[in-house]
Amino acid sequence: MLFNSLQFIIFFAAVTAAYYILPHKLRWIMLLIASCIFYMAWRPELIILILFSSLLNYSAALGISKGMGKKALVPALIINIGLLFVFKYLVFISTSLAKLYAYLGREYPIGEFDIVLPMGISFYTFQGMGYLIDVYRKEYKAEKNFFRFALFIMFFPQLVAGPIERADRLLKQLFRRNKFDVDNISMGVKYMLMGYFKKIVIADRAAVLVNTVYNSPKDFNGIAFAAATVFFAFQIYGDFSGYSDIAKGCAKVLGIDLMQNFNRPYFSSSIKDFWKRWHISLSTWFRDYLYIPLGGSRCGWLRRNFNLLVTFCVSGLWHGANWTFLLWGFLHGIYQVIENTLFRFKKWKDSTAKRLVMAATWPFRWIITIVLVLIAWIPFRANSISDCIYIFQNITTGFDRIYDMQFLYDTLNSLGLGVFDIIVVTAAIVFLMAVELISFAFEDVNVMMCKLPFVFRFAFYYVVAAFIIAAGVFSGLGEFIYFQF
Repeated sequence: MLFNSLQFIIFFAAVTAAYYILPHKLRWIMLLIASCIFYMAWRPELIILILFSSLLNYSAALGISKGMGKKALVPALIINIGLLFVFKYLVFISTSLAKLYAYLGREYPIGEFDIVLPMGISFYTFQGMGYLIDVYRKEYKAEKNFFRFALFIMFFPQLVAGPIERADRLLKQLFRRNKFDVDNISMGVKYMLMGYFKKIVIADRAAVLVNTVYNSPKDFNGIAFAAATVFFAFQIYGDFSGYSDIAKGCAKVLGIDLMQNFNRPYFSSSIKDFWKRWHISLSTWFRDYLYIPLGGSRCGWLRRNFNLLVTFCVSGLWHGANWTFLLWGFLHGIYQVIENTLFRFKKWKDSTAKRLVMAATWPFRWIITIVLVLIAWIPFRANSISDCIYIFQNITTGFDRIYDMQFLYDTLNSLGLGVFDIIVVTAAIVFLMAVELISFAFEDVNVMMCKLPFVFRFAFYYVVAAFIIAAGVFSGLGEFIYFQF
């Protein structure tokens, strides 16, 4: 069931009405049933897998709480990772081995096979493992009611694409006595409106151009690659942050606060800063449950950078079973190693002079960061390593004819979108970036709008709604990119 479908709108309206009509003690049961329906709308039989995952982590946490410690934790983590391996990476490994056998001139003994990738498996598996580790660290007490724990894992707004929540934030909220609050509903609808704007105006329209170029790279030149990469940067941002906004909005309507998953990442002034702003729930998960246990930054410079590389390579593989994702993660790891190296010996206490220098150099640091992020998006989006290599080899072609208007016009018309559509999506991107820049001093755009007079709020959300109605992509509803992860 896609957020950007009429089916979901009707479903969510019914859930909201039932939530506030039912007595408090029945609400969480209704949410659990609704979450099961939401997930089963995609592929009913796979509800068995998520229930098994929930039962596994629930039982292991109880075992930890009864003194079993690592005897309960380690097997549960191995099974969790094993489920990910089987459903997400087994086909990838088999295919890679088959190619290696073919390269060596030998016959691969295993035939071709395929396994359905359960929607959201990476998200709910990580949420369950994070809960287990928190119980082991005694940061949270094990939940004794299985069905309550199952709701924590399956809460439908964030079930299939996050944010990856922690038990100490979400679990208690799910059972809190929430009164019907107009302010909560108003704020929730605003988050959802912004999410739909990002998804169906920016992401789904940009996707046409991006897919046209990246699915047939040998038909295009460097100008097309550059344009498609820039549009992909906003496609994936609009798609994923749009999902997060809709999820946050749905939960807010029910009186539940989900964590902020994106915080204006394209205004970052370093790669480290970028990862504090992009997919925050995942980056903090890897920080707390992988990077720090490996030793984090408490060890020597060489080990610290090794820990970074391992963390980002694992993050790359988390995003998908393809060498392109591993390359993307490796690049971001290398970026951070370089940053650490450049600033290794720099010890400059906070002062007025430092703040002035940082402010003066911000545009240069921002440009460098954006260029590096865009370079890394190429392997992330490329369909294969060979396509990625081809794009990098030809990224500079065609720029010698940049002043040839006919050449530029022909290139523009070959990108899969009409000139008008390109203007529309560009205008939407500029609007979004301008609003995010203006709201930089606030938690997010919607929080800023709440502090402005009514006339400004009305004008802003009127423009957003007008964009959605006039320029939204409603035919052939596009799945959210992160559903495949």
